[in-house]
Amino acid sequence: PVASALMAKMKMAPNERRQVKKECLRLLATLRLSPAKMKLISGFVDTYLRLSVEEEKLFKAEIATIEPERKEVIMQIVTSWMEEGIEEGIERGRQQEVLAIIQRLLTRRIGTISPELMERIRQLSLSQLEDLAEALLDFSESADVDAWLQRL
Repeated sequence: PVASALMAKMKMAPNERRQVKKECLRLLATLRLSPAKMKLISGFVDTYLRLSVEEEKLFKAEIATIEPERKEVIMQIVTSWMEEGIEEGIERGRQQEVLAIIQRLLTRRIGTISPELMERIRQLSLSQLEDLAEALLDFSESADVDAWLQRL
């Protein structure tokens, strides 16, 4: 498992990236790790060995050539990466929607929002933004927003 994770971190030529990622996954498929360990290591590999769109297309084509019993395990890993990416995208989209609503409500409630204050608000997590959306009903000036942010 360690070798597979370290392969993702090593320096390599751009034309070797797909092959290294494929070998990492092939190694993981042969180790018979628990699902939790598999997810941890494969997540590390995916994080540190990001492929471009073109590399990703070629990578998927290369996976198709792997022997069937290992291919199934590798496809489960790749599918879990895709699912996590979709979930992250949905959450990011929801966060942007909540942020836009907060900006409109704050502007209506307290007037112009300084760029600095807006930047501090943009740094909030989704759950913090949801809390802010509720709290802003009690605000009457930007100092109220500042005070609320200071309490975080």
